Amino acid sequence: MLEAYELAADAFTSTAEERAAEPEAFWVKRIADPSGLSAAFGAFEGQELIGTVALEFAAKPKTKHKALVIGMYVTPGARSTGAGRALLVAAIEHSRAIDSLLLLTLTVTEGNAPAVNLYRSVGFQQYGIEPMAILTPSGFKGKVLMWLQLRRRATAA
Repeated sequence: MLEAYELAADAFTSTAEERAAEPEAFWVKRIADPSGLSAAFGAFEGQELIGTVALEFAAKPKTKHKALVIGMYVTPGARSTGAGRALLVAAIEHSRAIDSLLLLTLTVTEGNAPAVNLYRSVGFQQYGIEPMAILTPSGFKGKVLMWLQLRRRATAA
């Protein structure tokens, strides 16, 4: 992920320096959260990790019906190989297996057409843009807000 924060700096709200300062416990929790409020997925080529994506689940009763897709990254050499799509499909399938989840949300930096196209290809839809969401070396950029409905629920549980 540190590579992701460096090579795709505009895609993330955290910097490589911020994440490099995190203790190992931060990363362990992100990979295998004992509270069950996150799930991480990896794409491998042999023993090499070439892509990641994670889900953050809401703990609050009023928002437990949704999860946030975070940390999507595929190494430059593995792009356009299907690794990103496979990661998203795995995250979506995992989410659909959780009865209480009704939708996934994510954000993608404005101007990142390959990412937007990938998300659309698995069913995500844009519902807005957060203006001036992040400050990048080239100035402020918005975040495209996207969502995917996993299932319909006629009544509240």
